Amino acid sequence: MQKPDHIVQFFAYGHLPPHLQAISKPFSDLKDSIVADLPRNPERTVALRKLLEAKDAAVRAFIAVSE
Repeated sequence: MQKPDHIVQFFAYGHLPPHLQAISKPFSDLKDSIVADLPRNPERTVALRKLLEAKDAAVRAFIAVSE
């Protein structure tokens, strides 16, 4: 059995307050699908990295102060 990708740890959301968990969970669910359905290779890593960037941006958008 292979070790999990290093990047998957950053999709954890249980430590977040509930309103941010709701934003983060769909990204974690998609991460699970990517890891389960795609072969481990550099392109999968890119997909996970970009998904992580999108998750981070969504959280920032949610907590951003309105202009």
